Amino acid sequence: MTVAPVRPQSAGSTSGREHVTPSTMKAAVFTEPGRIVIEEKPVPKVGPRDALMRVTTTTICGTDVHILKGEYPVARGLTVGHEPVGVIEQLGEAVTGYVVGQRVLSGAITPCGQCWSCLGGSSSQCGGKAMGGWRLGNTIDGCQAGYVLIPDAMANLAPIPDHLTDEQVLMCPDIMSTGFGGAESGRVRIGDTVAVFAQGPIGLCAMIGARLAGATRIFVVDGSAARLATSLRFGADVAINFKDREPVQAILDETSGRGVDVAIEALGTPETFESCLRVIRPGGVLSSLGVYSGKLTLPLDAFAAGLGDHTIVTSLCPGGKERMRRLMNVVASGRVDLRPMVTHRFSLDQIEQAYELFANQRDGVLKVAIQPLHAS
Repeated sequence: MTVAPVRPQSAGSTSGREHVTPSTMKAAVFTEPGRIVIEEKPVPKVGPRDALMRVTTTTICGTDVHILKGEYPVARGLTVGHEPVGVIEQLGEAVTGYVVGQRVLSGAITPCGQCWSCLGGSSSQCGGKAMGGWRLGNTIDGCQAGYVLIPDAMANLAPIPDHLTDEQVLMCPDIMSTGFGGAESGRVRIGDTVAVFAQGPIGLCAMIGARLAGATRIFVVDGSAARLATSLRFGADVAINFKDREPVQAILDETSGRGVDVAIEALGTPETFESCLRVIRPGGVLSSLGVYSGKLTLPLDAFAAGLGDHTIVTSLCPGGKERMRRLMNVVASGRVDLRPMVTHRFSLDQIEQAYELFANQRDGVLKVAIQPLHAS
């Protein structure tokens, strides 16, 4: 394998040795629906505002499974993945405030920080396009690889405190940000009653976010007894297994017919969306986090013919370095420890096994940690 010199390390870096970057790397590539495979690809070239991150830990998201199944279209040959934790390998000439060798992470959403959407407070919709801020593993090569190019590095690279491990911050780029975002968009207030439908990683983080926001009674709904037990350990109040009882009626019974202030949908199916609509009180909020691949309908009775003062809000994972800094502050405070969510670990060479396990939800999997193998 040939190597090429990289930009010299800046003052304050931890090593004075000359460093070289491989010219190629292994990457998990979408080839066709049903197939994500390991291929050898060139290491990305760094532009003036970019940074090259050597990926030390990443993971697989439910959205990656939608890509694998062909339910969300991406270009063939694209490197997938959007949850990178790693080390700065190279810096573009216009990037300041960082050093080569620094531990960093980037959000799944990488806004430019300069367009009207970003400056107007809608950075997830960067460029004025729906989902425009989601570039990694969507419109540009992602991070299930040895290296990933982070665009607009000064808006997106967040330094990792030395005392935090990769696995402590691994959920920050997407799962934690998305789940907490569902509670924030749902305007959860102190004393609220909240229902969260689905207790996969995002739903679990939505439940935790609702608790941190002040909700004092939280219902969680899932069909997995193990996931419900995990939710209770993380602070949920009432766990409802939809295999044992009908969740809408159960929640209405438990709230004396009033319903909940906020219902968070974290699966992306018409059934769970409708269930959320049916359990919110008049004037309540349905906060939708799911990625939908079918048609959604609004039942006339549950929607009160449009006269129920309901709010329906959607959220795309908030990104950018300030969001990541705040999430890492929550982790560092000890208020949240999401390491138990990492139930399995794989090397990049084992990515197909990891996808098979995660996509089929076997062996009690919640999240998998992928640790790429790098050339010495």
